[in-house]
Amino acid sequence: MADSRLPDAYLTPGSSSFADFLGQVAPEMLPSRRTLPPGSAAELAPHGTTIVAATFPGGVVMAGDRRATMGNVIAQRDIEKVFPADEFSVVGIAGTAGLAVEMVRLFQTELEHYEKIEGTTLSMDGKANRLSTLIRSNLGMAMQGLAVVPLFAGFDLSVGHGRIYSYDVTGGRYEETAFHSVGSGSMFARGALKKLYRDDLDMGSCVTAVVQALYDAADDDSATGGPDLARRIFPIVSVITADGHRRLTQEEVAAVADHVVAGRMARPDGPAAPLDPPASANGGDQA
Repeated sequence: MADSRLPDAYLTPGSSSFADFLGQVAPEMLPSRRTLPPGSAAELAPHGTTIVAATFPGGVVMAGDRRATMGNVIAQRDIEKVFPADEFSVVGIAGTAGLAVEMVRLFQTELEHYEKIEGTTLSMDGKANRLSTLIRSNLGMAMQGLAVVPLFAGFDLSVGHGRIYSYDVTGGRYEETAFHSVGSGSMFARGALKKLYRDDLDMGSCVTAVVQALYDAADDDSATGGPDLARRIFPIVSVITADGHRRLTQEEVAAVADHVVAGRMARPDGPAAPLDPPASANGGDQA
């Protein structure tokens, strides 16, 4: 009769990091441990863009478009790029889609494993640092063109507001203020949010602002997909508050996207930011 007991490695106390445990027990299962032939592999796999996130009083919103590209070809029109990391955080993926999804799954397991081992959840900074370590372990593949650059956001219960973290391919971690975007359309999305963002946005207005930003990204970046009205494919939008993570239904996002597209029919460049001229321009106090 075969021995049905778990191997000793599974019963030995050790690190609360699941990635470290996997590296010791089954390193071949880590995405970063796979070997590739020399040269760039960037054009061999679908890439996903664009991810945007913005905070509002009481939480944070993250949204991602649905297009994946492979060179000049649309590889997928309805890919999902925004995933819950745990109850109070969310991660959006940009870069090599397959590796990014694997990294998200490993990150989710990492957070769950820590909670089970330690009996408590990681802090927001702790979660951001764990994701940084996973990205750093992928540096070898990133140097061959298979980079993963996620965007991480969540509600920090200890301070009572939303936080956003961006990364570079070496695992460098940077906390962002108010809003941020990653992916090939990020420059256009951030430009849109610079004009639309306010500190006093409510949740609904913040959701509309990130959908507007994705529309602007799709307007100028061919790798970013805008709302697909014919197929009824719309961005993935997640909201994280003190009550936890909630992914908006496609019906809710469709209502926002339809409103945005209807506005663009009258004003293709989108809503303009209000200007506050100096008092002298309005006939104010004269010297």
